[in-house]
Amino acid sequence: MTKNRYSVPNLTDLTLSFLPETFIRGINKDMKLGEIAEKLGCQLRGSQEIEISGVAGIEEAEKNELTFIANPKYLSQIKSTRAGAIVLSPKAPPTSIPTLISENPYLSFAQAIELFYQPPEPVPGIHPTATIADSATLGENYSIGANTVIGEGVKLGDNAVLYPNVAIYPYAQIGDDFLAHAQSVVREYCRIGDRVILQNGAVVGSDGFGFAPNADGSYYKIRQSGIAILEDDVELGANTCIDRATVGETLIGQGTKLDNLVQIGHGSRVGRHTIVAGQAGVIMSCWAGRSEPPAISRSVIGRWPPHKRASPARWTLGKPSPVRRRWTQRCGSVITYC
Repeated sequence: MTKNRYSVPNLTDLTLSFLPETFIRGINKDMKLGEIAEKLGCQLRGSQEIEISGVAGIEEAEKNELTFIANPKYLSQIKSTRAGAIVLSPKAPPTSIPTLISENPYLSFAQAIELFYQPPEPVPGIHPTATIADSATLGENYSIGANTVIGEGVKLGDNAVLYPNVAIYPYAQIGDDFLAHAQSVVREYCRIGDRVILQNGAVVGSDGFGFAPNADGSYYKIRQSGIAILEDDVELGANTCIDRATVGETLIGQGTKLDNLVQIGHGSRVGRHTIVAGQAGVIMSCWAGRSEPPAISRSVIGRWPPHKRASPARWTLGKPSPVRRRWTQRCGSVITYC
């Protein structure tokens, strides 16, 4: 394994004035609507020759852009939109605007974004200022950014991308296709699966909030000897913290997505394919979602009520499952008591 190759393109003379407008906007190229329909697997109603140069919301879209409507209550905005084309469900009424018909308009629009916008490619290799312990094991095709630190005994899978100032503490184990944005941290002994994303400032395995009271009223810090585990396909938002367990483990289940500023207390378990909205918290030793789903469980945690017609049984947090009176709102957050 080579740990000293890293090349940075010379951008000394590069200014935005030399860049085409499409590059500044992150657009690859114009595409015909028929080509977009084929790539997205959508039925096309209207001309396939229309040139589309990007995607935008229903109110902002211009004549060369693609938009979408997923919620029927916004269908009235079709009359006023300037979009050149629109993604709609099969149940939507016919419109004069060229239309891509999709069973899941929101998903198709999300996939359309990828046809036009490409984020900057990470620079392959290891930046000269990165520090990597000799006992660390790195897979293939990595990109290790400036001032990144990888500690003793770390195991890092293939295709890892670590942006500047990421810290991986000793003996952490991380799977393939790991993406860690700047300032994120993985603490000692924690385990992370494949295709996990850490947004800026996310922390995996910080000390749990554990203190034992002394007779004199002071507090004795309890050593947090457990770990935090993130299963495959988990994403943590910016400045989200997953506390390590006092003993045992804190578990974030497969496919779960946590928004920015989410706090998961030590020893908690978040079930598979759970969504946690920003500024929500799960206190210590609780679980959210289903801990042992039969196939796939989907839960959403956030402001109560999420929708006036939502079923309380599907919007639960804590163990045993609480009802509305067990929810407390604080500035849009939801705190559970177990």
